[in-house]
Amino acid sequence: MFDMLQQLNAVRRAVGAKTVEAGEVRTVTVSQTYNAEVEEVWDACTNVDRIPRWFLPIKGELRLGGHYQLEGNAGGTIEQCDPPRTFSATWEFAGGISWIEVRLTPEGDGRTRFELEHLAPKMEDARWLEYGPGAVGIGWDMAIMGLAIHLSGAAPLDPQEAMAMMMSEEGRQFTVRSSELWAEANIAFGTPEADARAAAERCVAFYTAPPAQP
Repeated sequence: MFDMLQQLNAVRRAVGAKTVEAGEVRTVTVSQTYNAEVEEVWDACTNVDRIPRWFLPIKGELRLGGHYQLEGNAGGTIEQCDPPRTFSATWEFAGGISWIEVRLTPEGDGRTRFELEHLAPKMEDARWLEYGPGAVGIGWDMAIMGLAIHLSGAAPLDPQEAMAMMMSEEGRQFTVRSSELWAEANIAFGTPEADARAAAERCVAFYTAPPAQP
């Protein structure tokens, strides 16, 4: 059985800020090393038939300049692509726009380091101040857990099984621990500890709230 809490410990997290062409951005970065060749990880991340096995159903043209749409989530445009090492895309969701960049680095012995950086405009700080980096970080922790399961050769979970797993007690513990780890990364970045931990608590409450009744 896959150990979700052990998976969290296999991930590196970082919070930062920098200036890009679009202006000042906040950055949330997750990385993990997988026991798979770089070409295998690249295919898992860019093959329209494989992405739904570990992430979400996707439509569109996964090529430079092409547009993609994740079911019930973000869409965007592929802005840069250098197989099998890196690609970047806009991340357009709920009327806002941010960016993602995926970087793959061979580490020898058939291992590959996967790194994803999510860049969000600093001027849109209200959500960040309320929920902290966990607002996107918890979701990315879930995604790269799915990728870890997929690359291990395990059978993919169907959406209902995946939802049940995340709504279980183990899934709740995963969310809580992920939020705590993002709070620690936020504190390491320089955010006051009290602010970082309060934002993490609000983030957990958001992720674990029972679904609204019709």
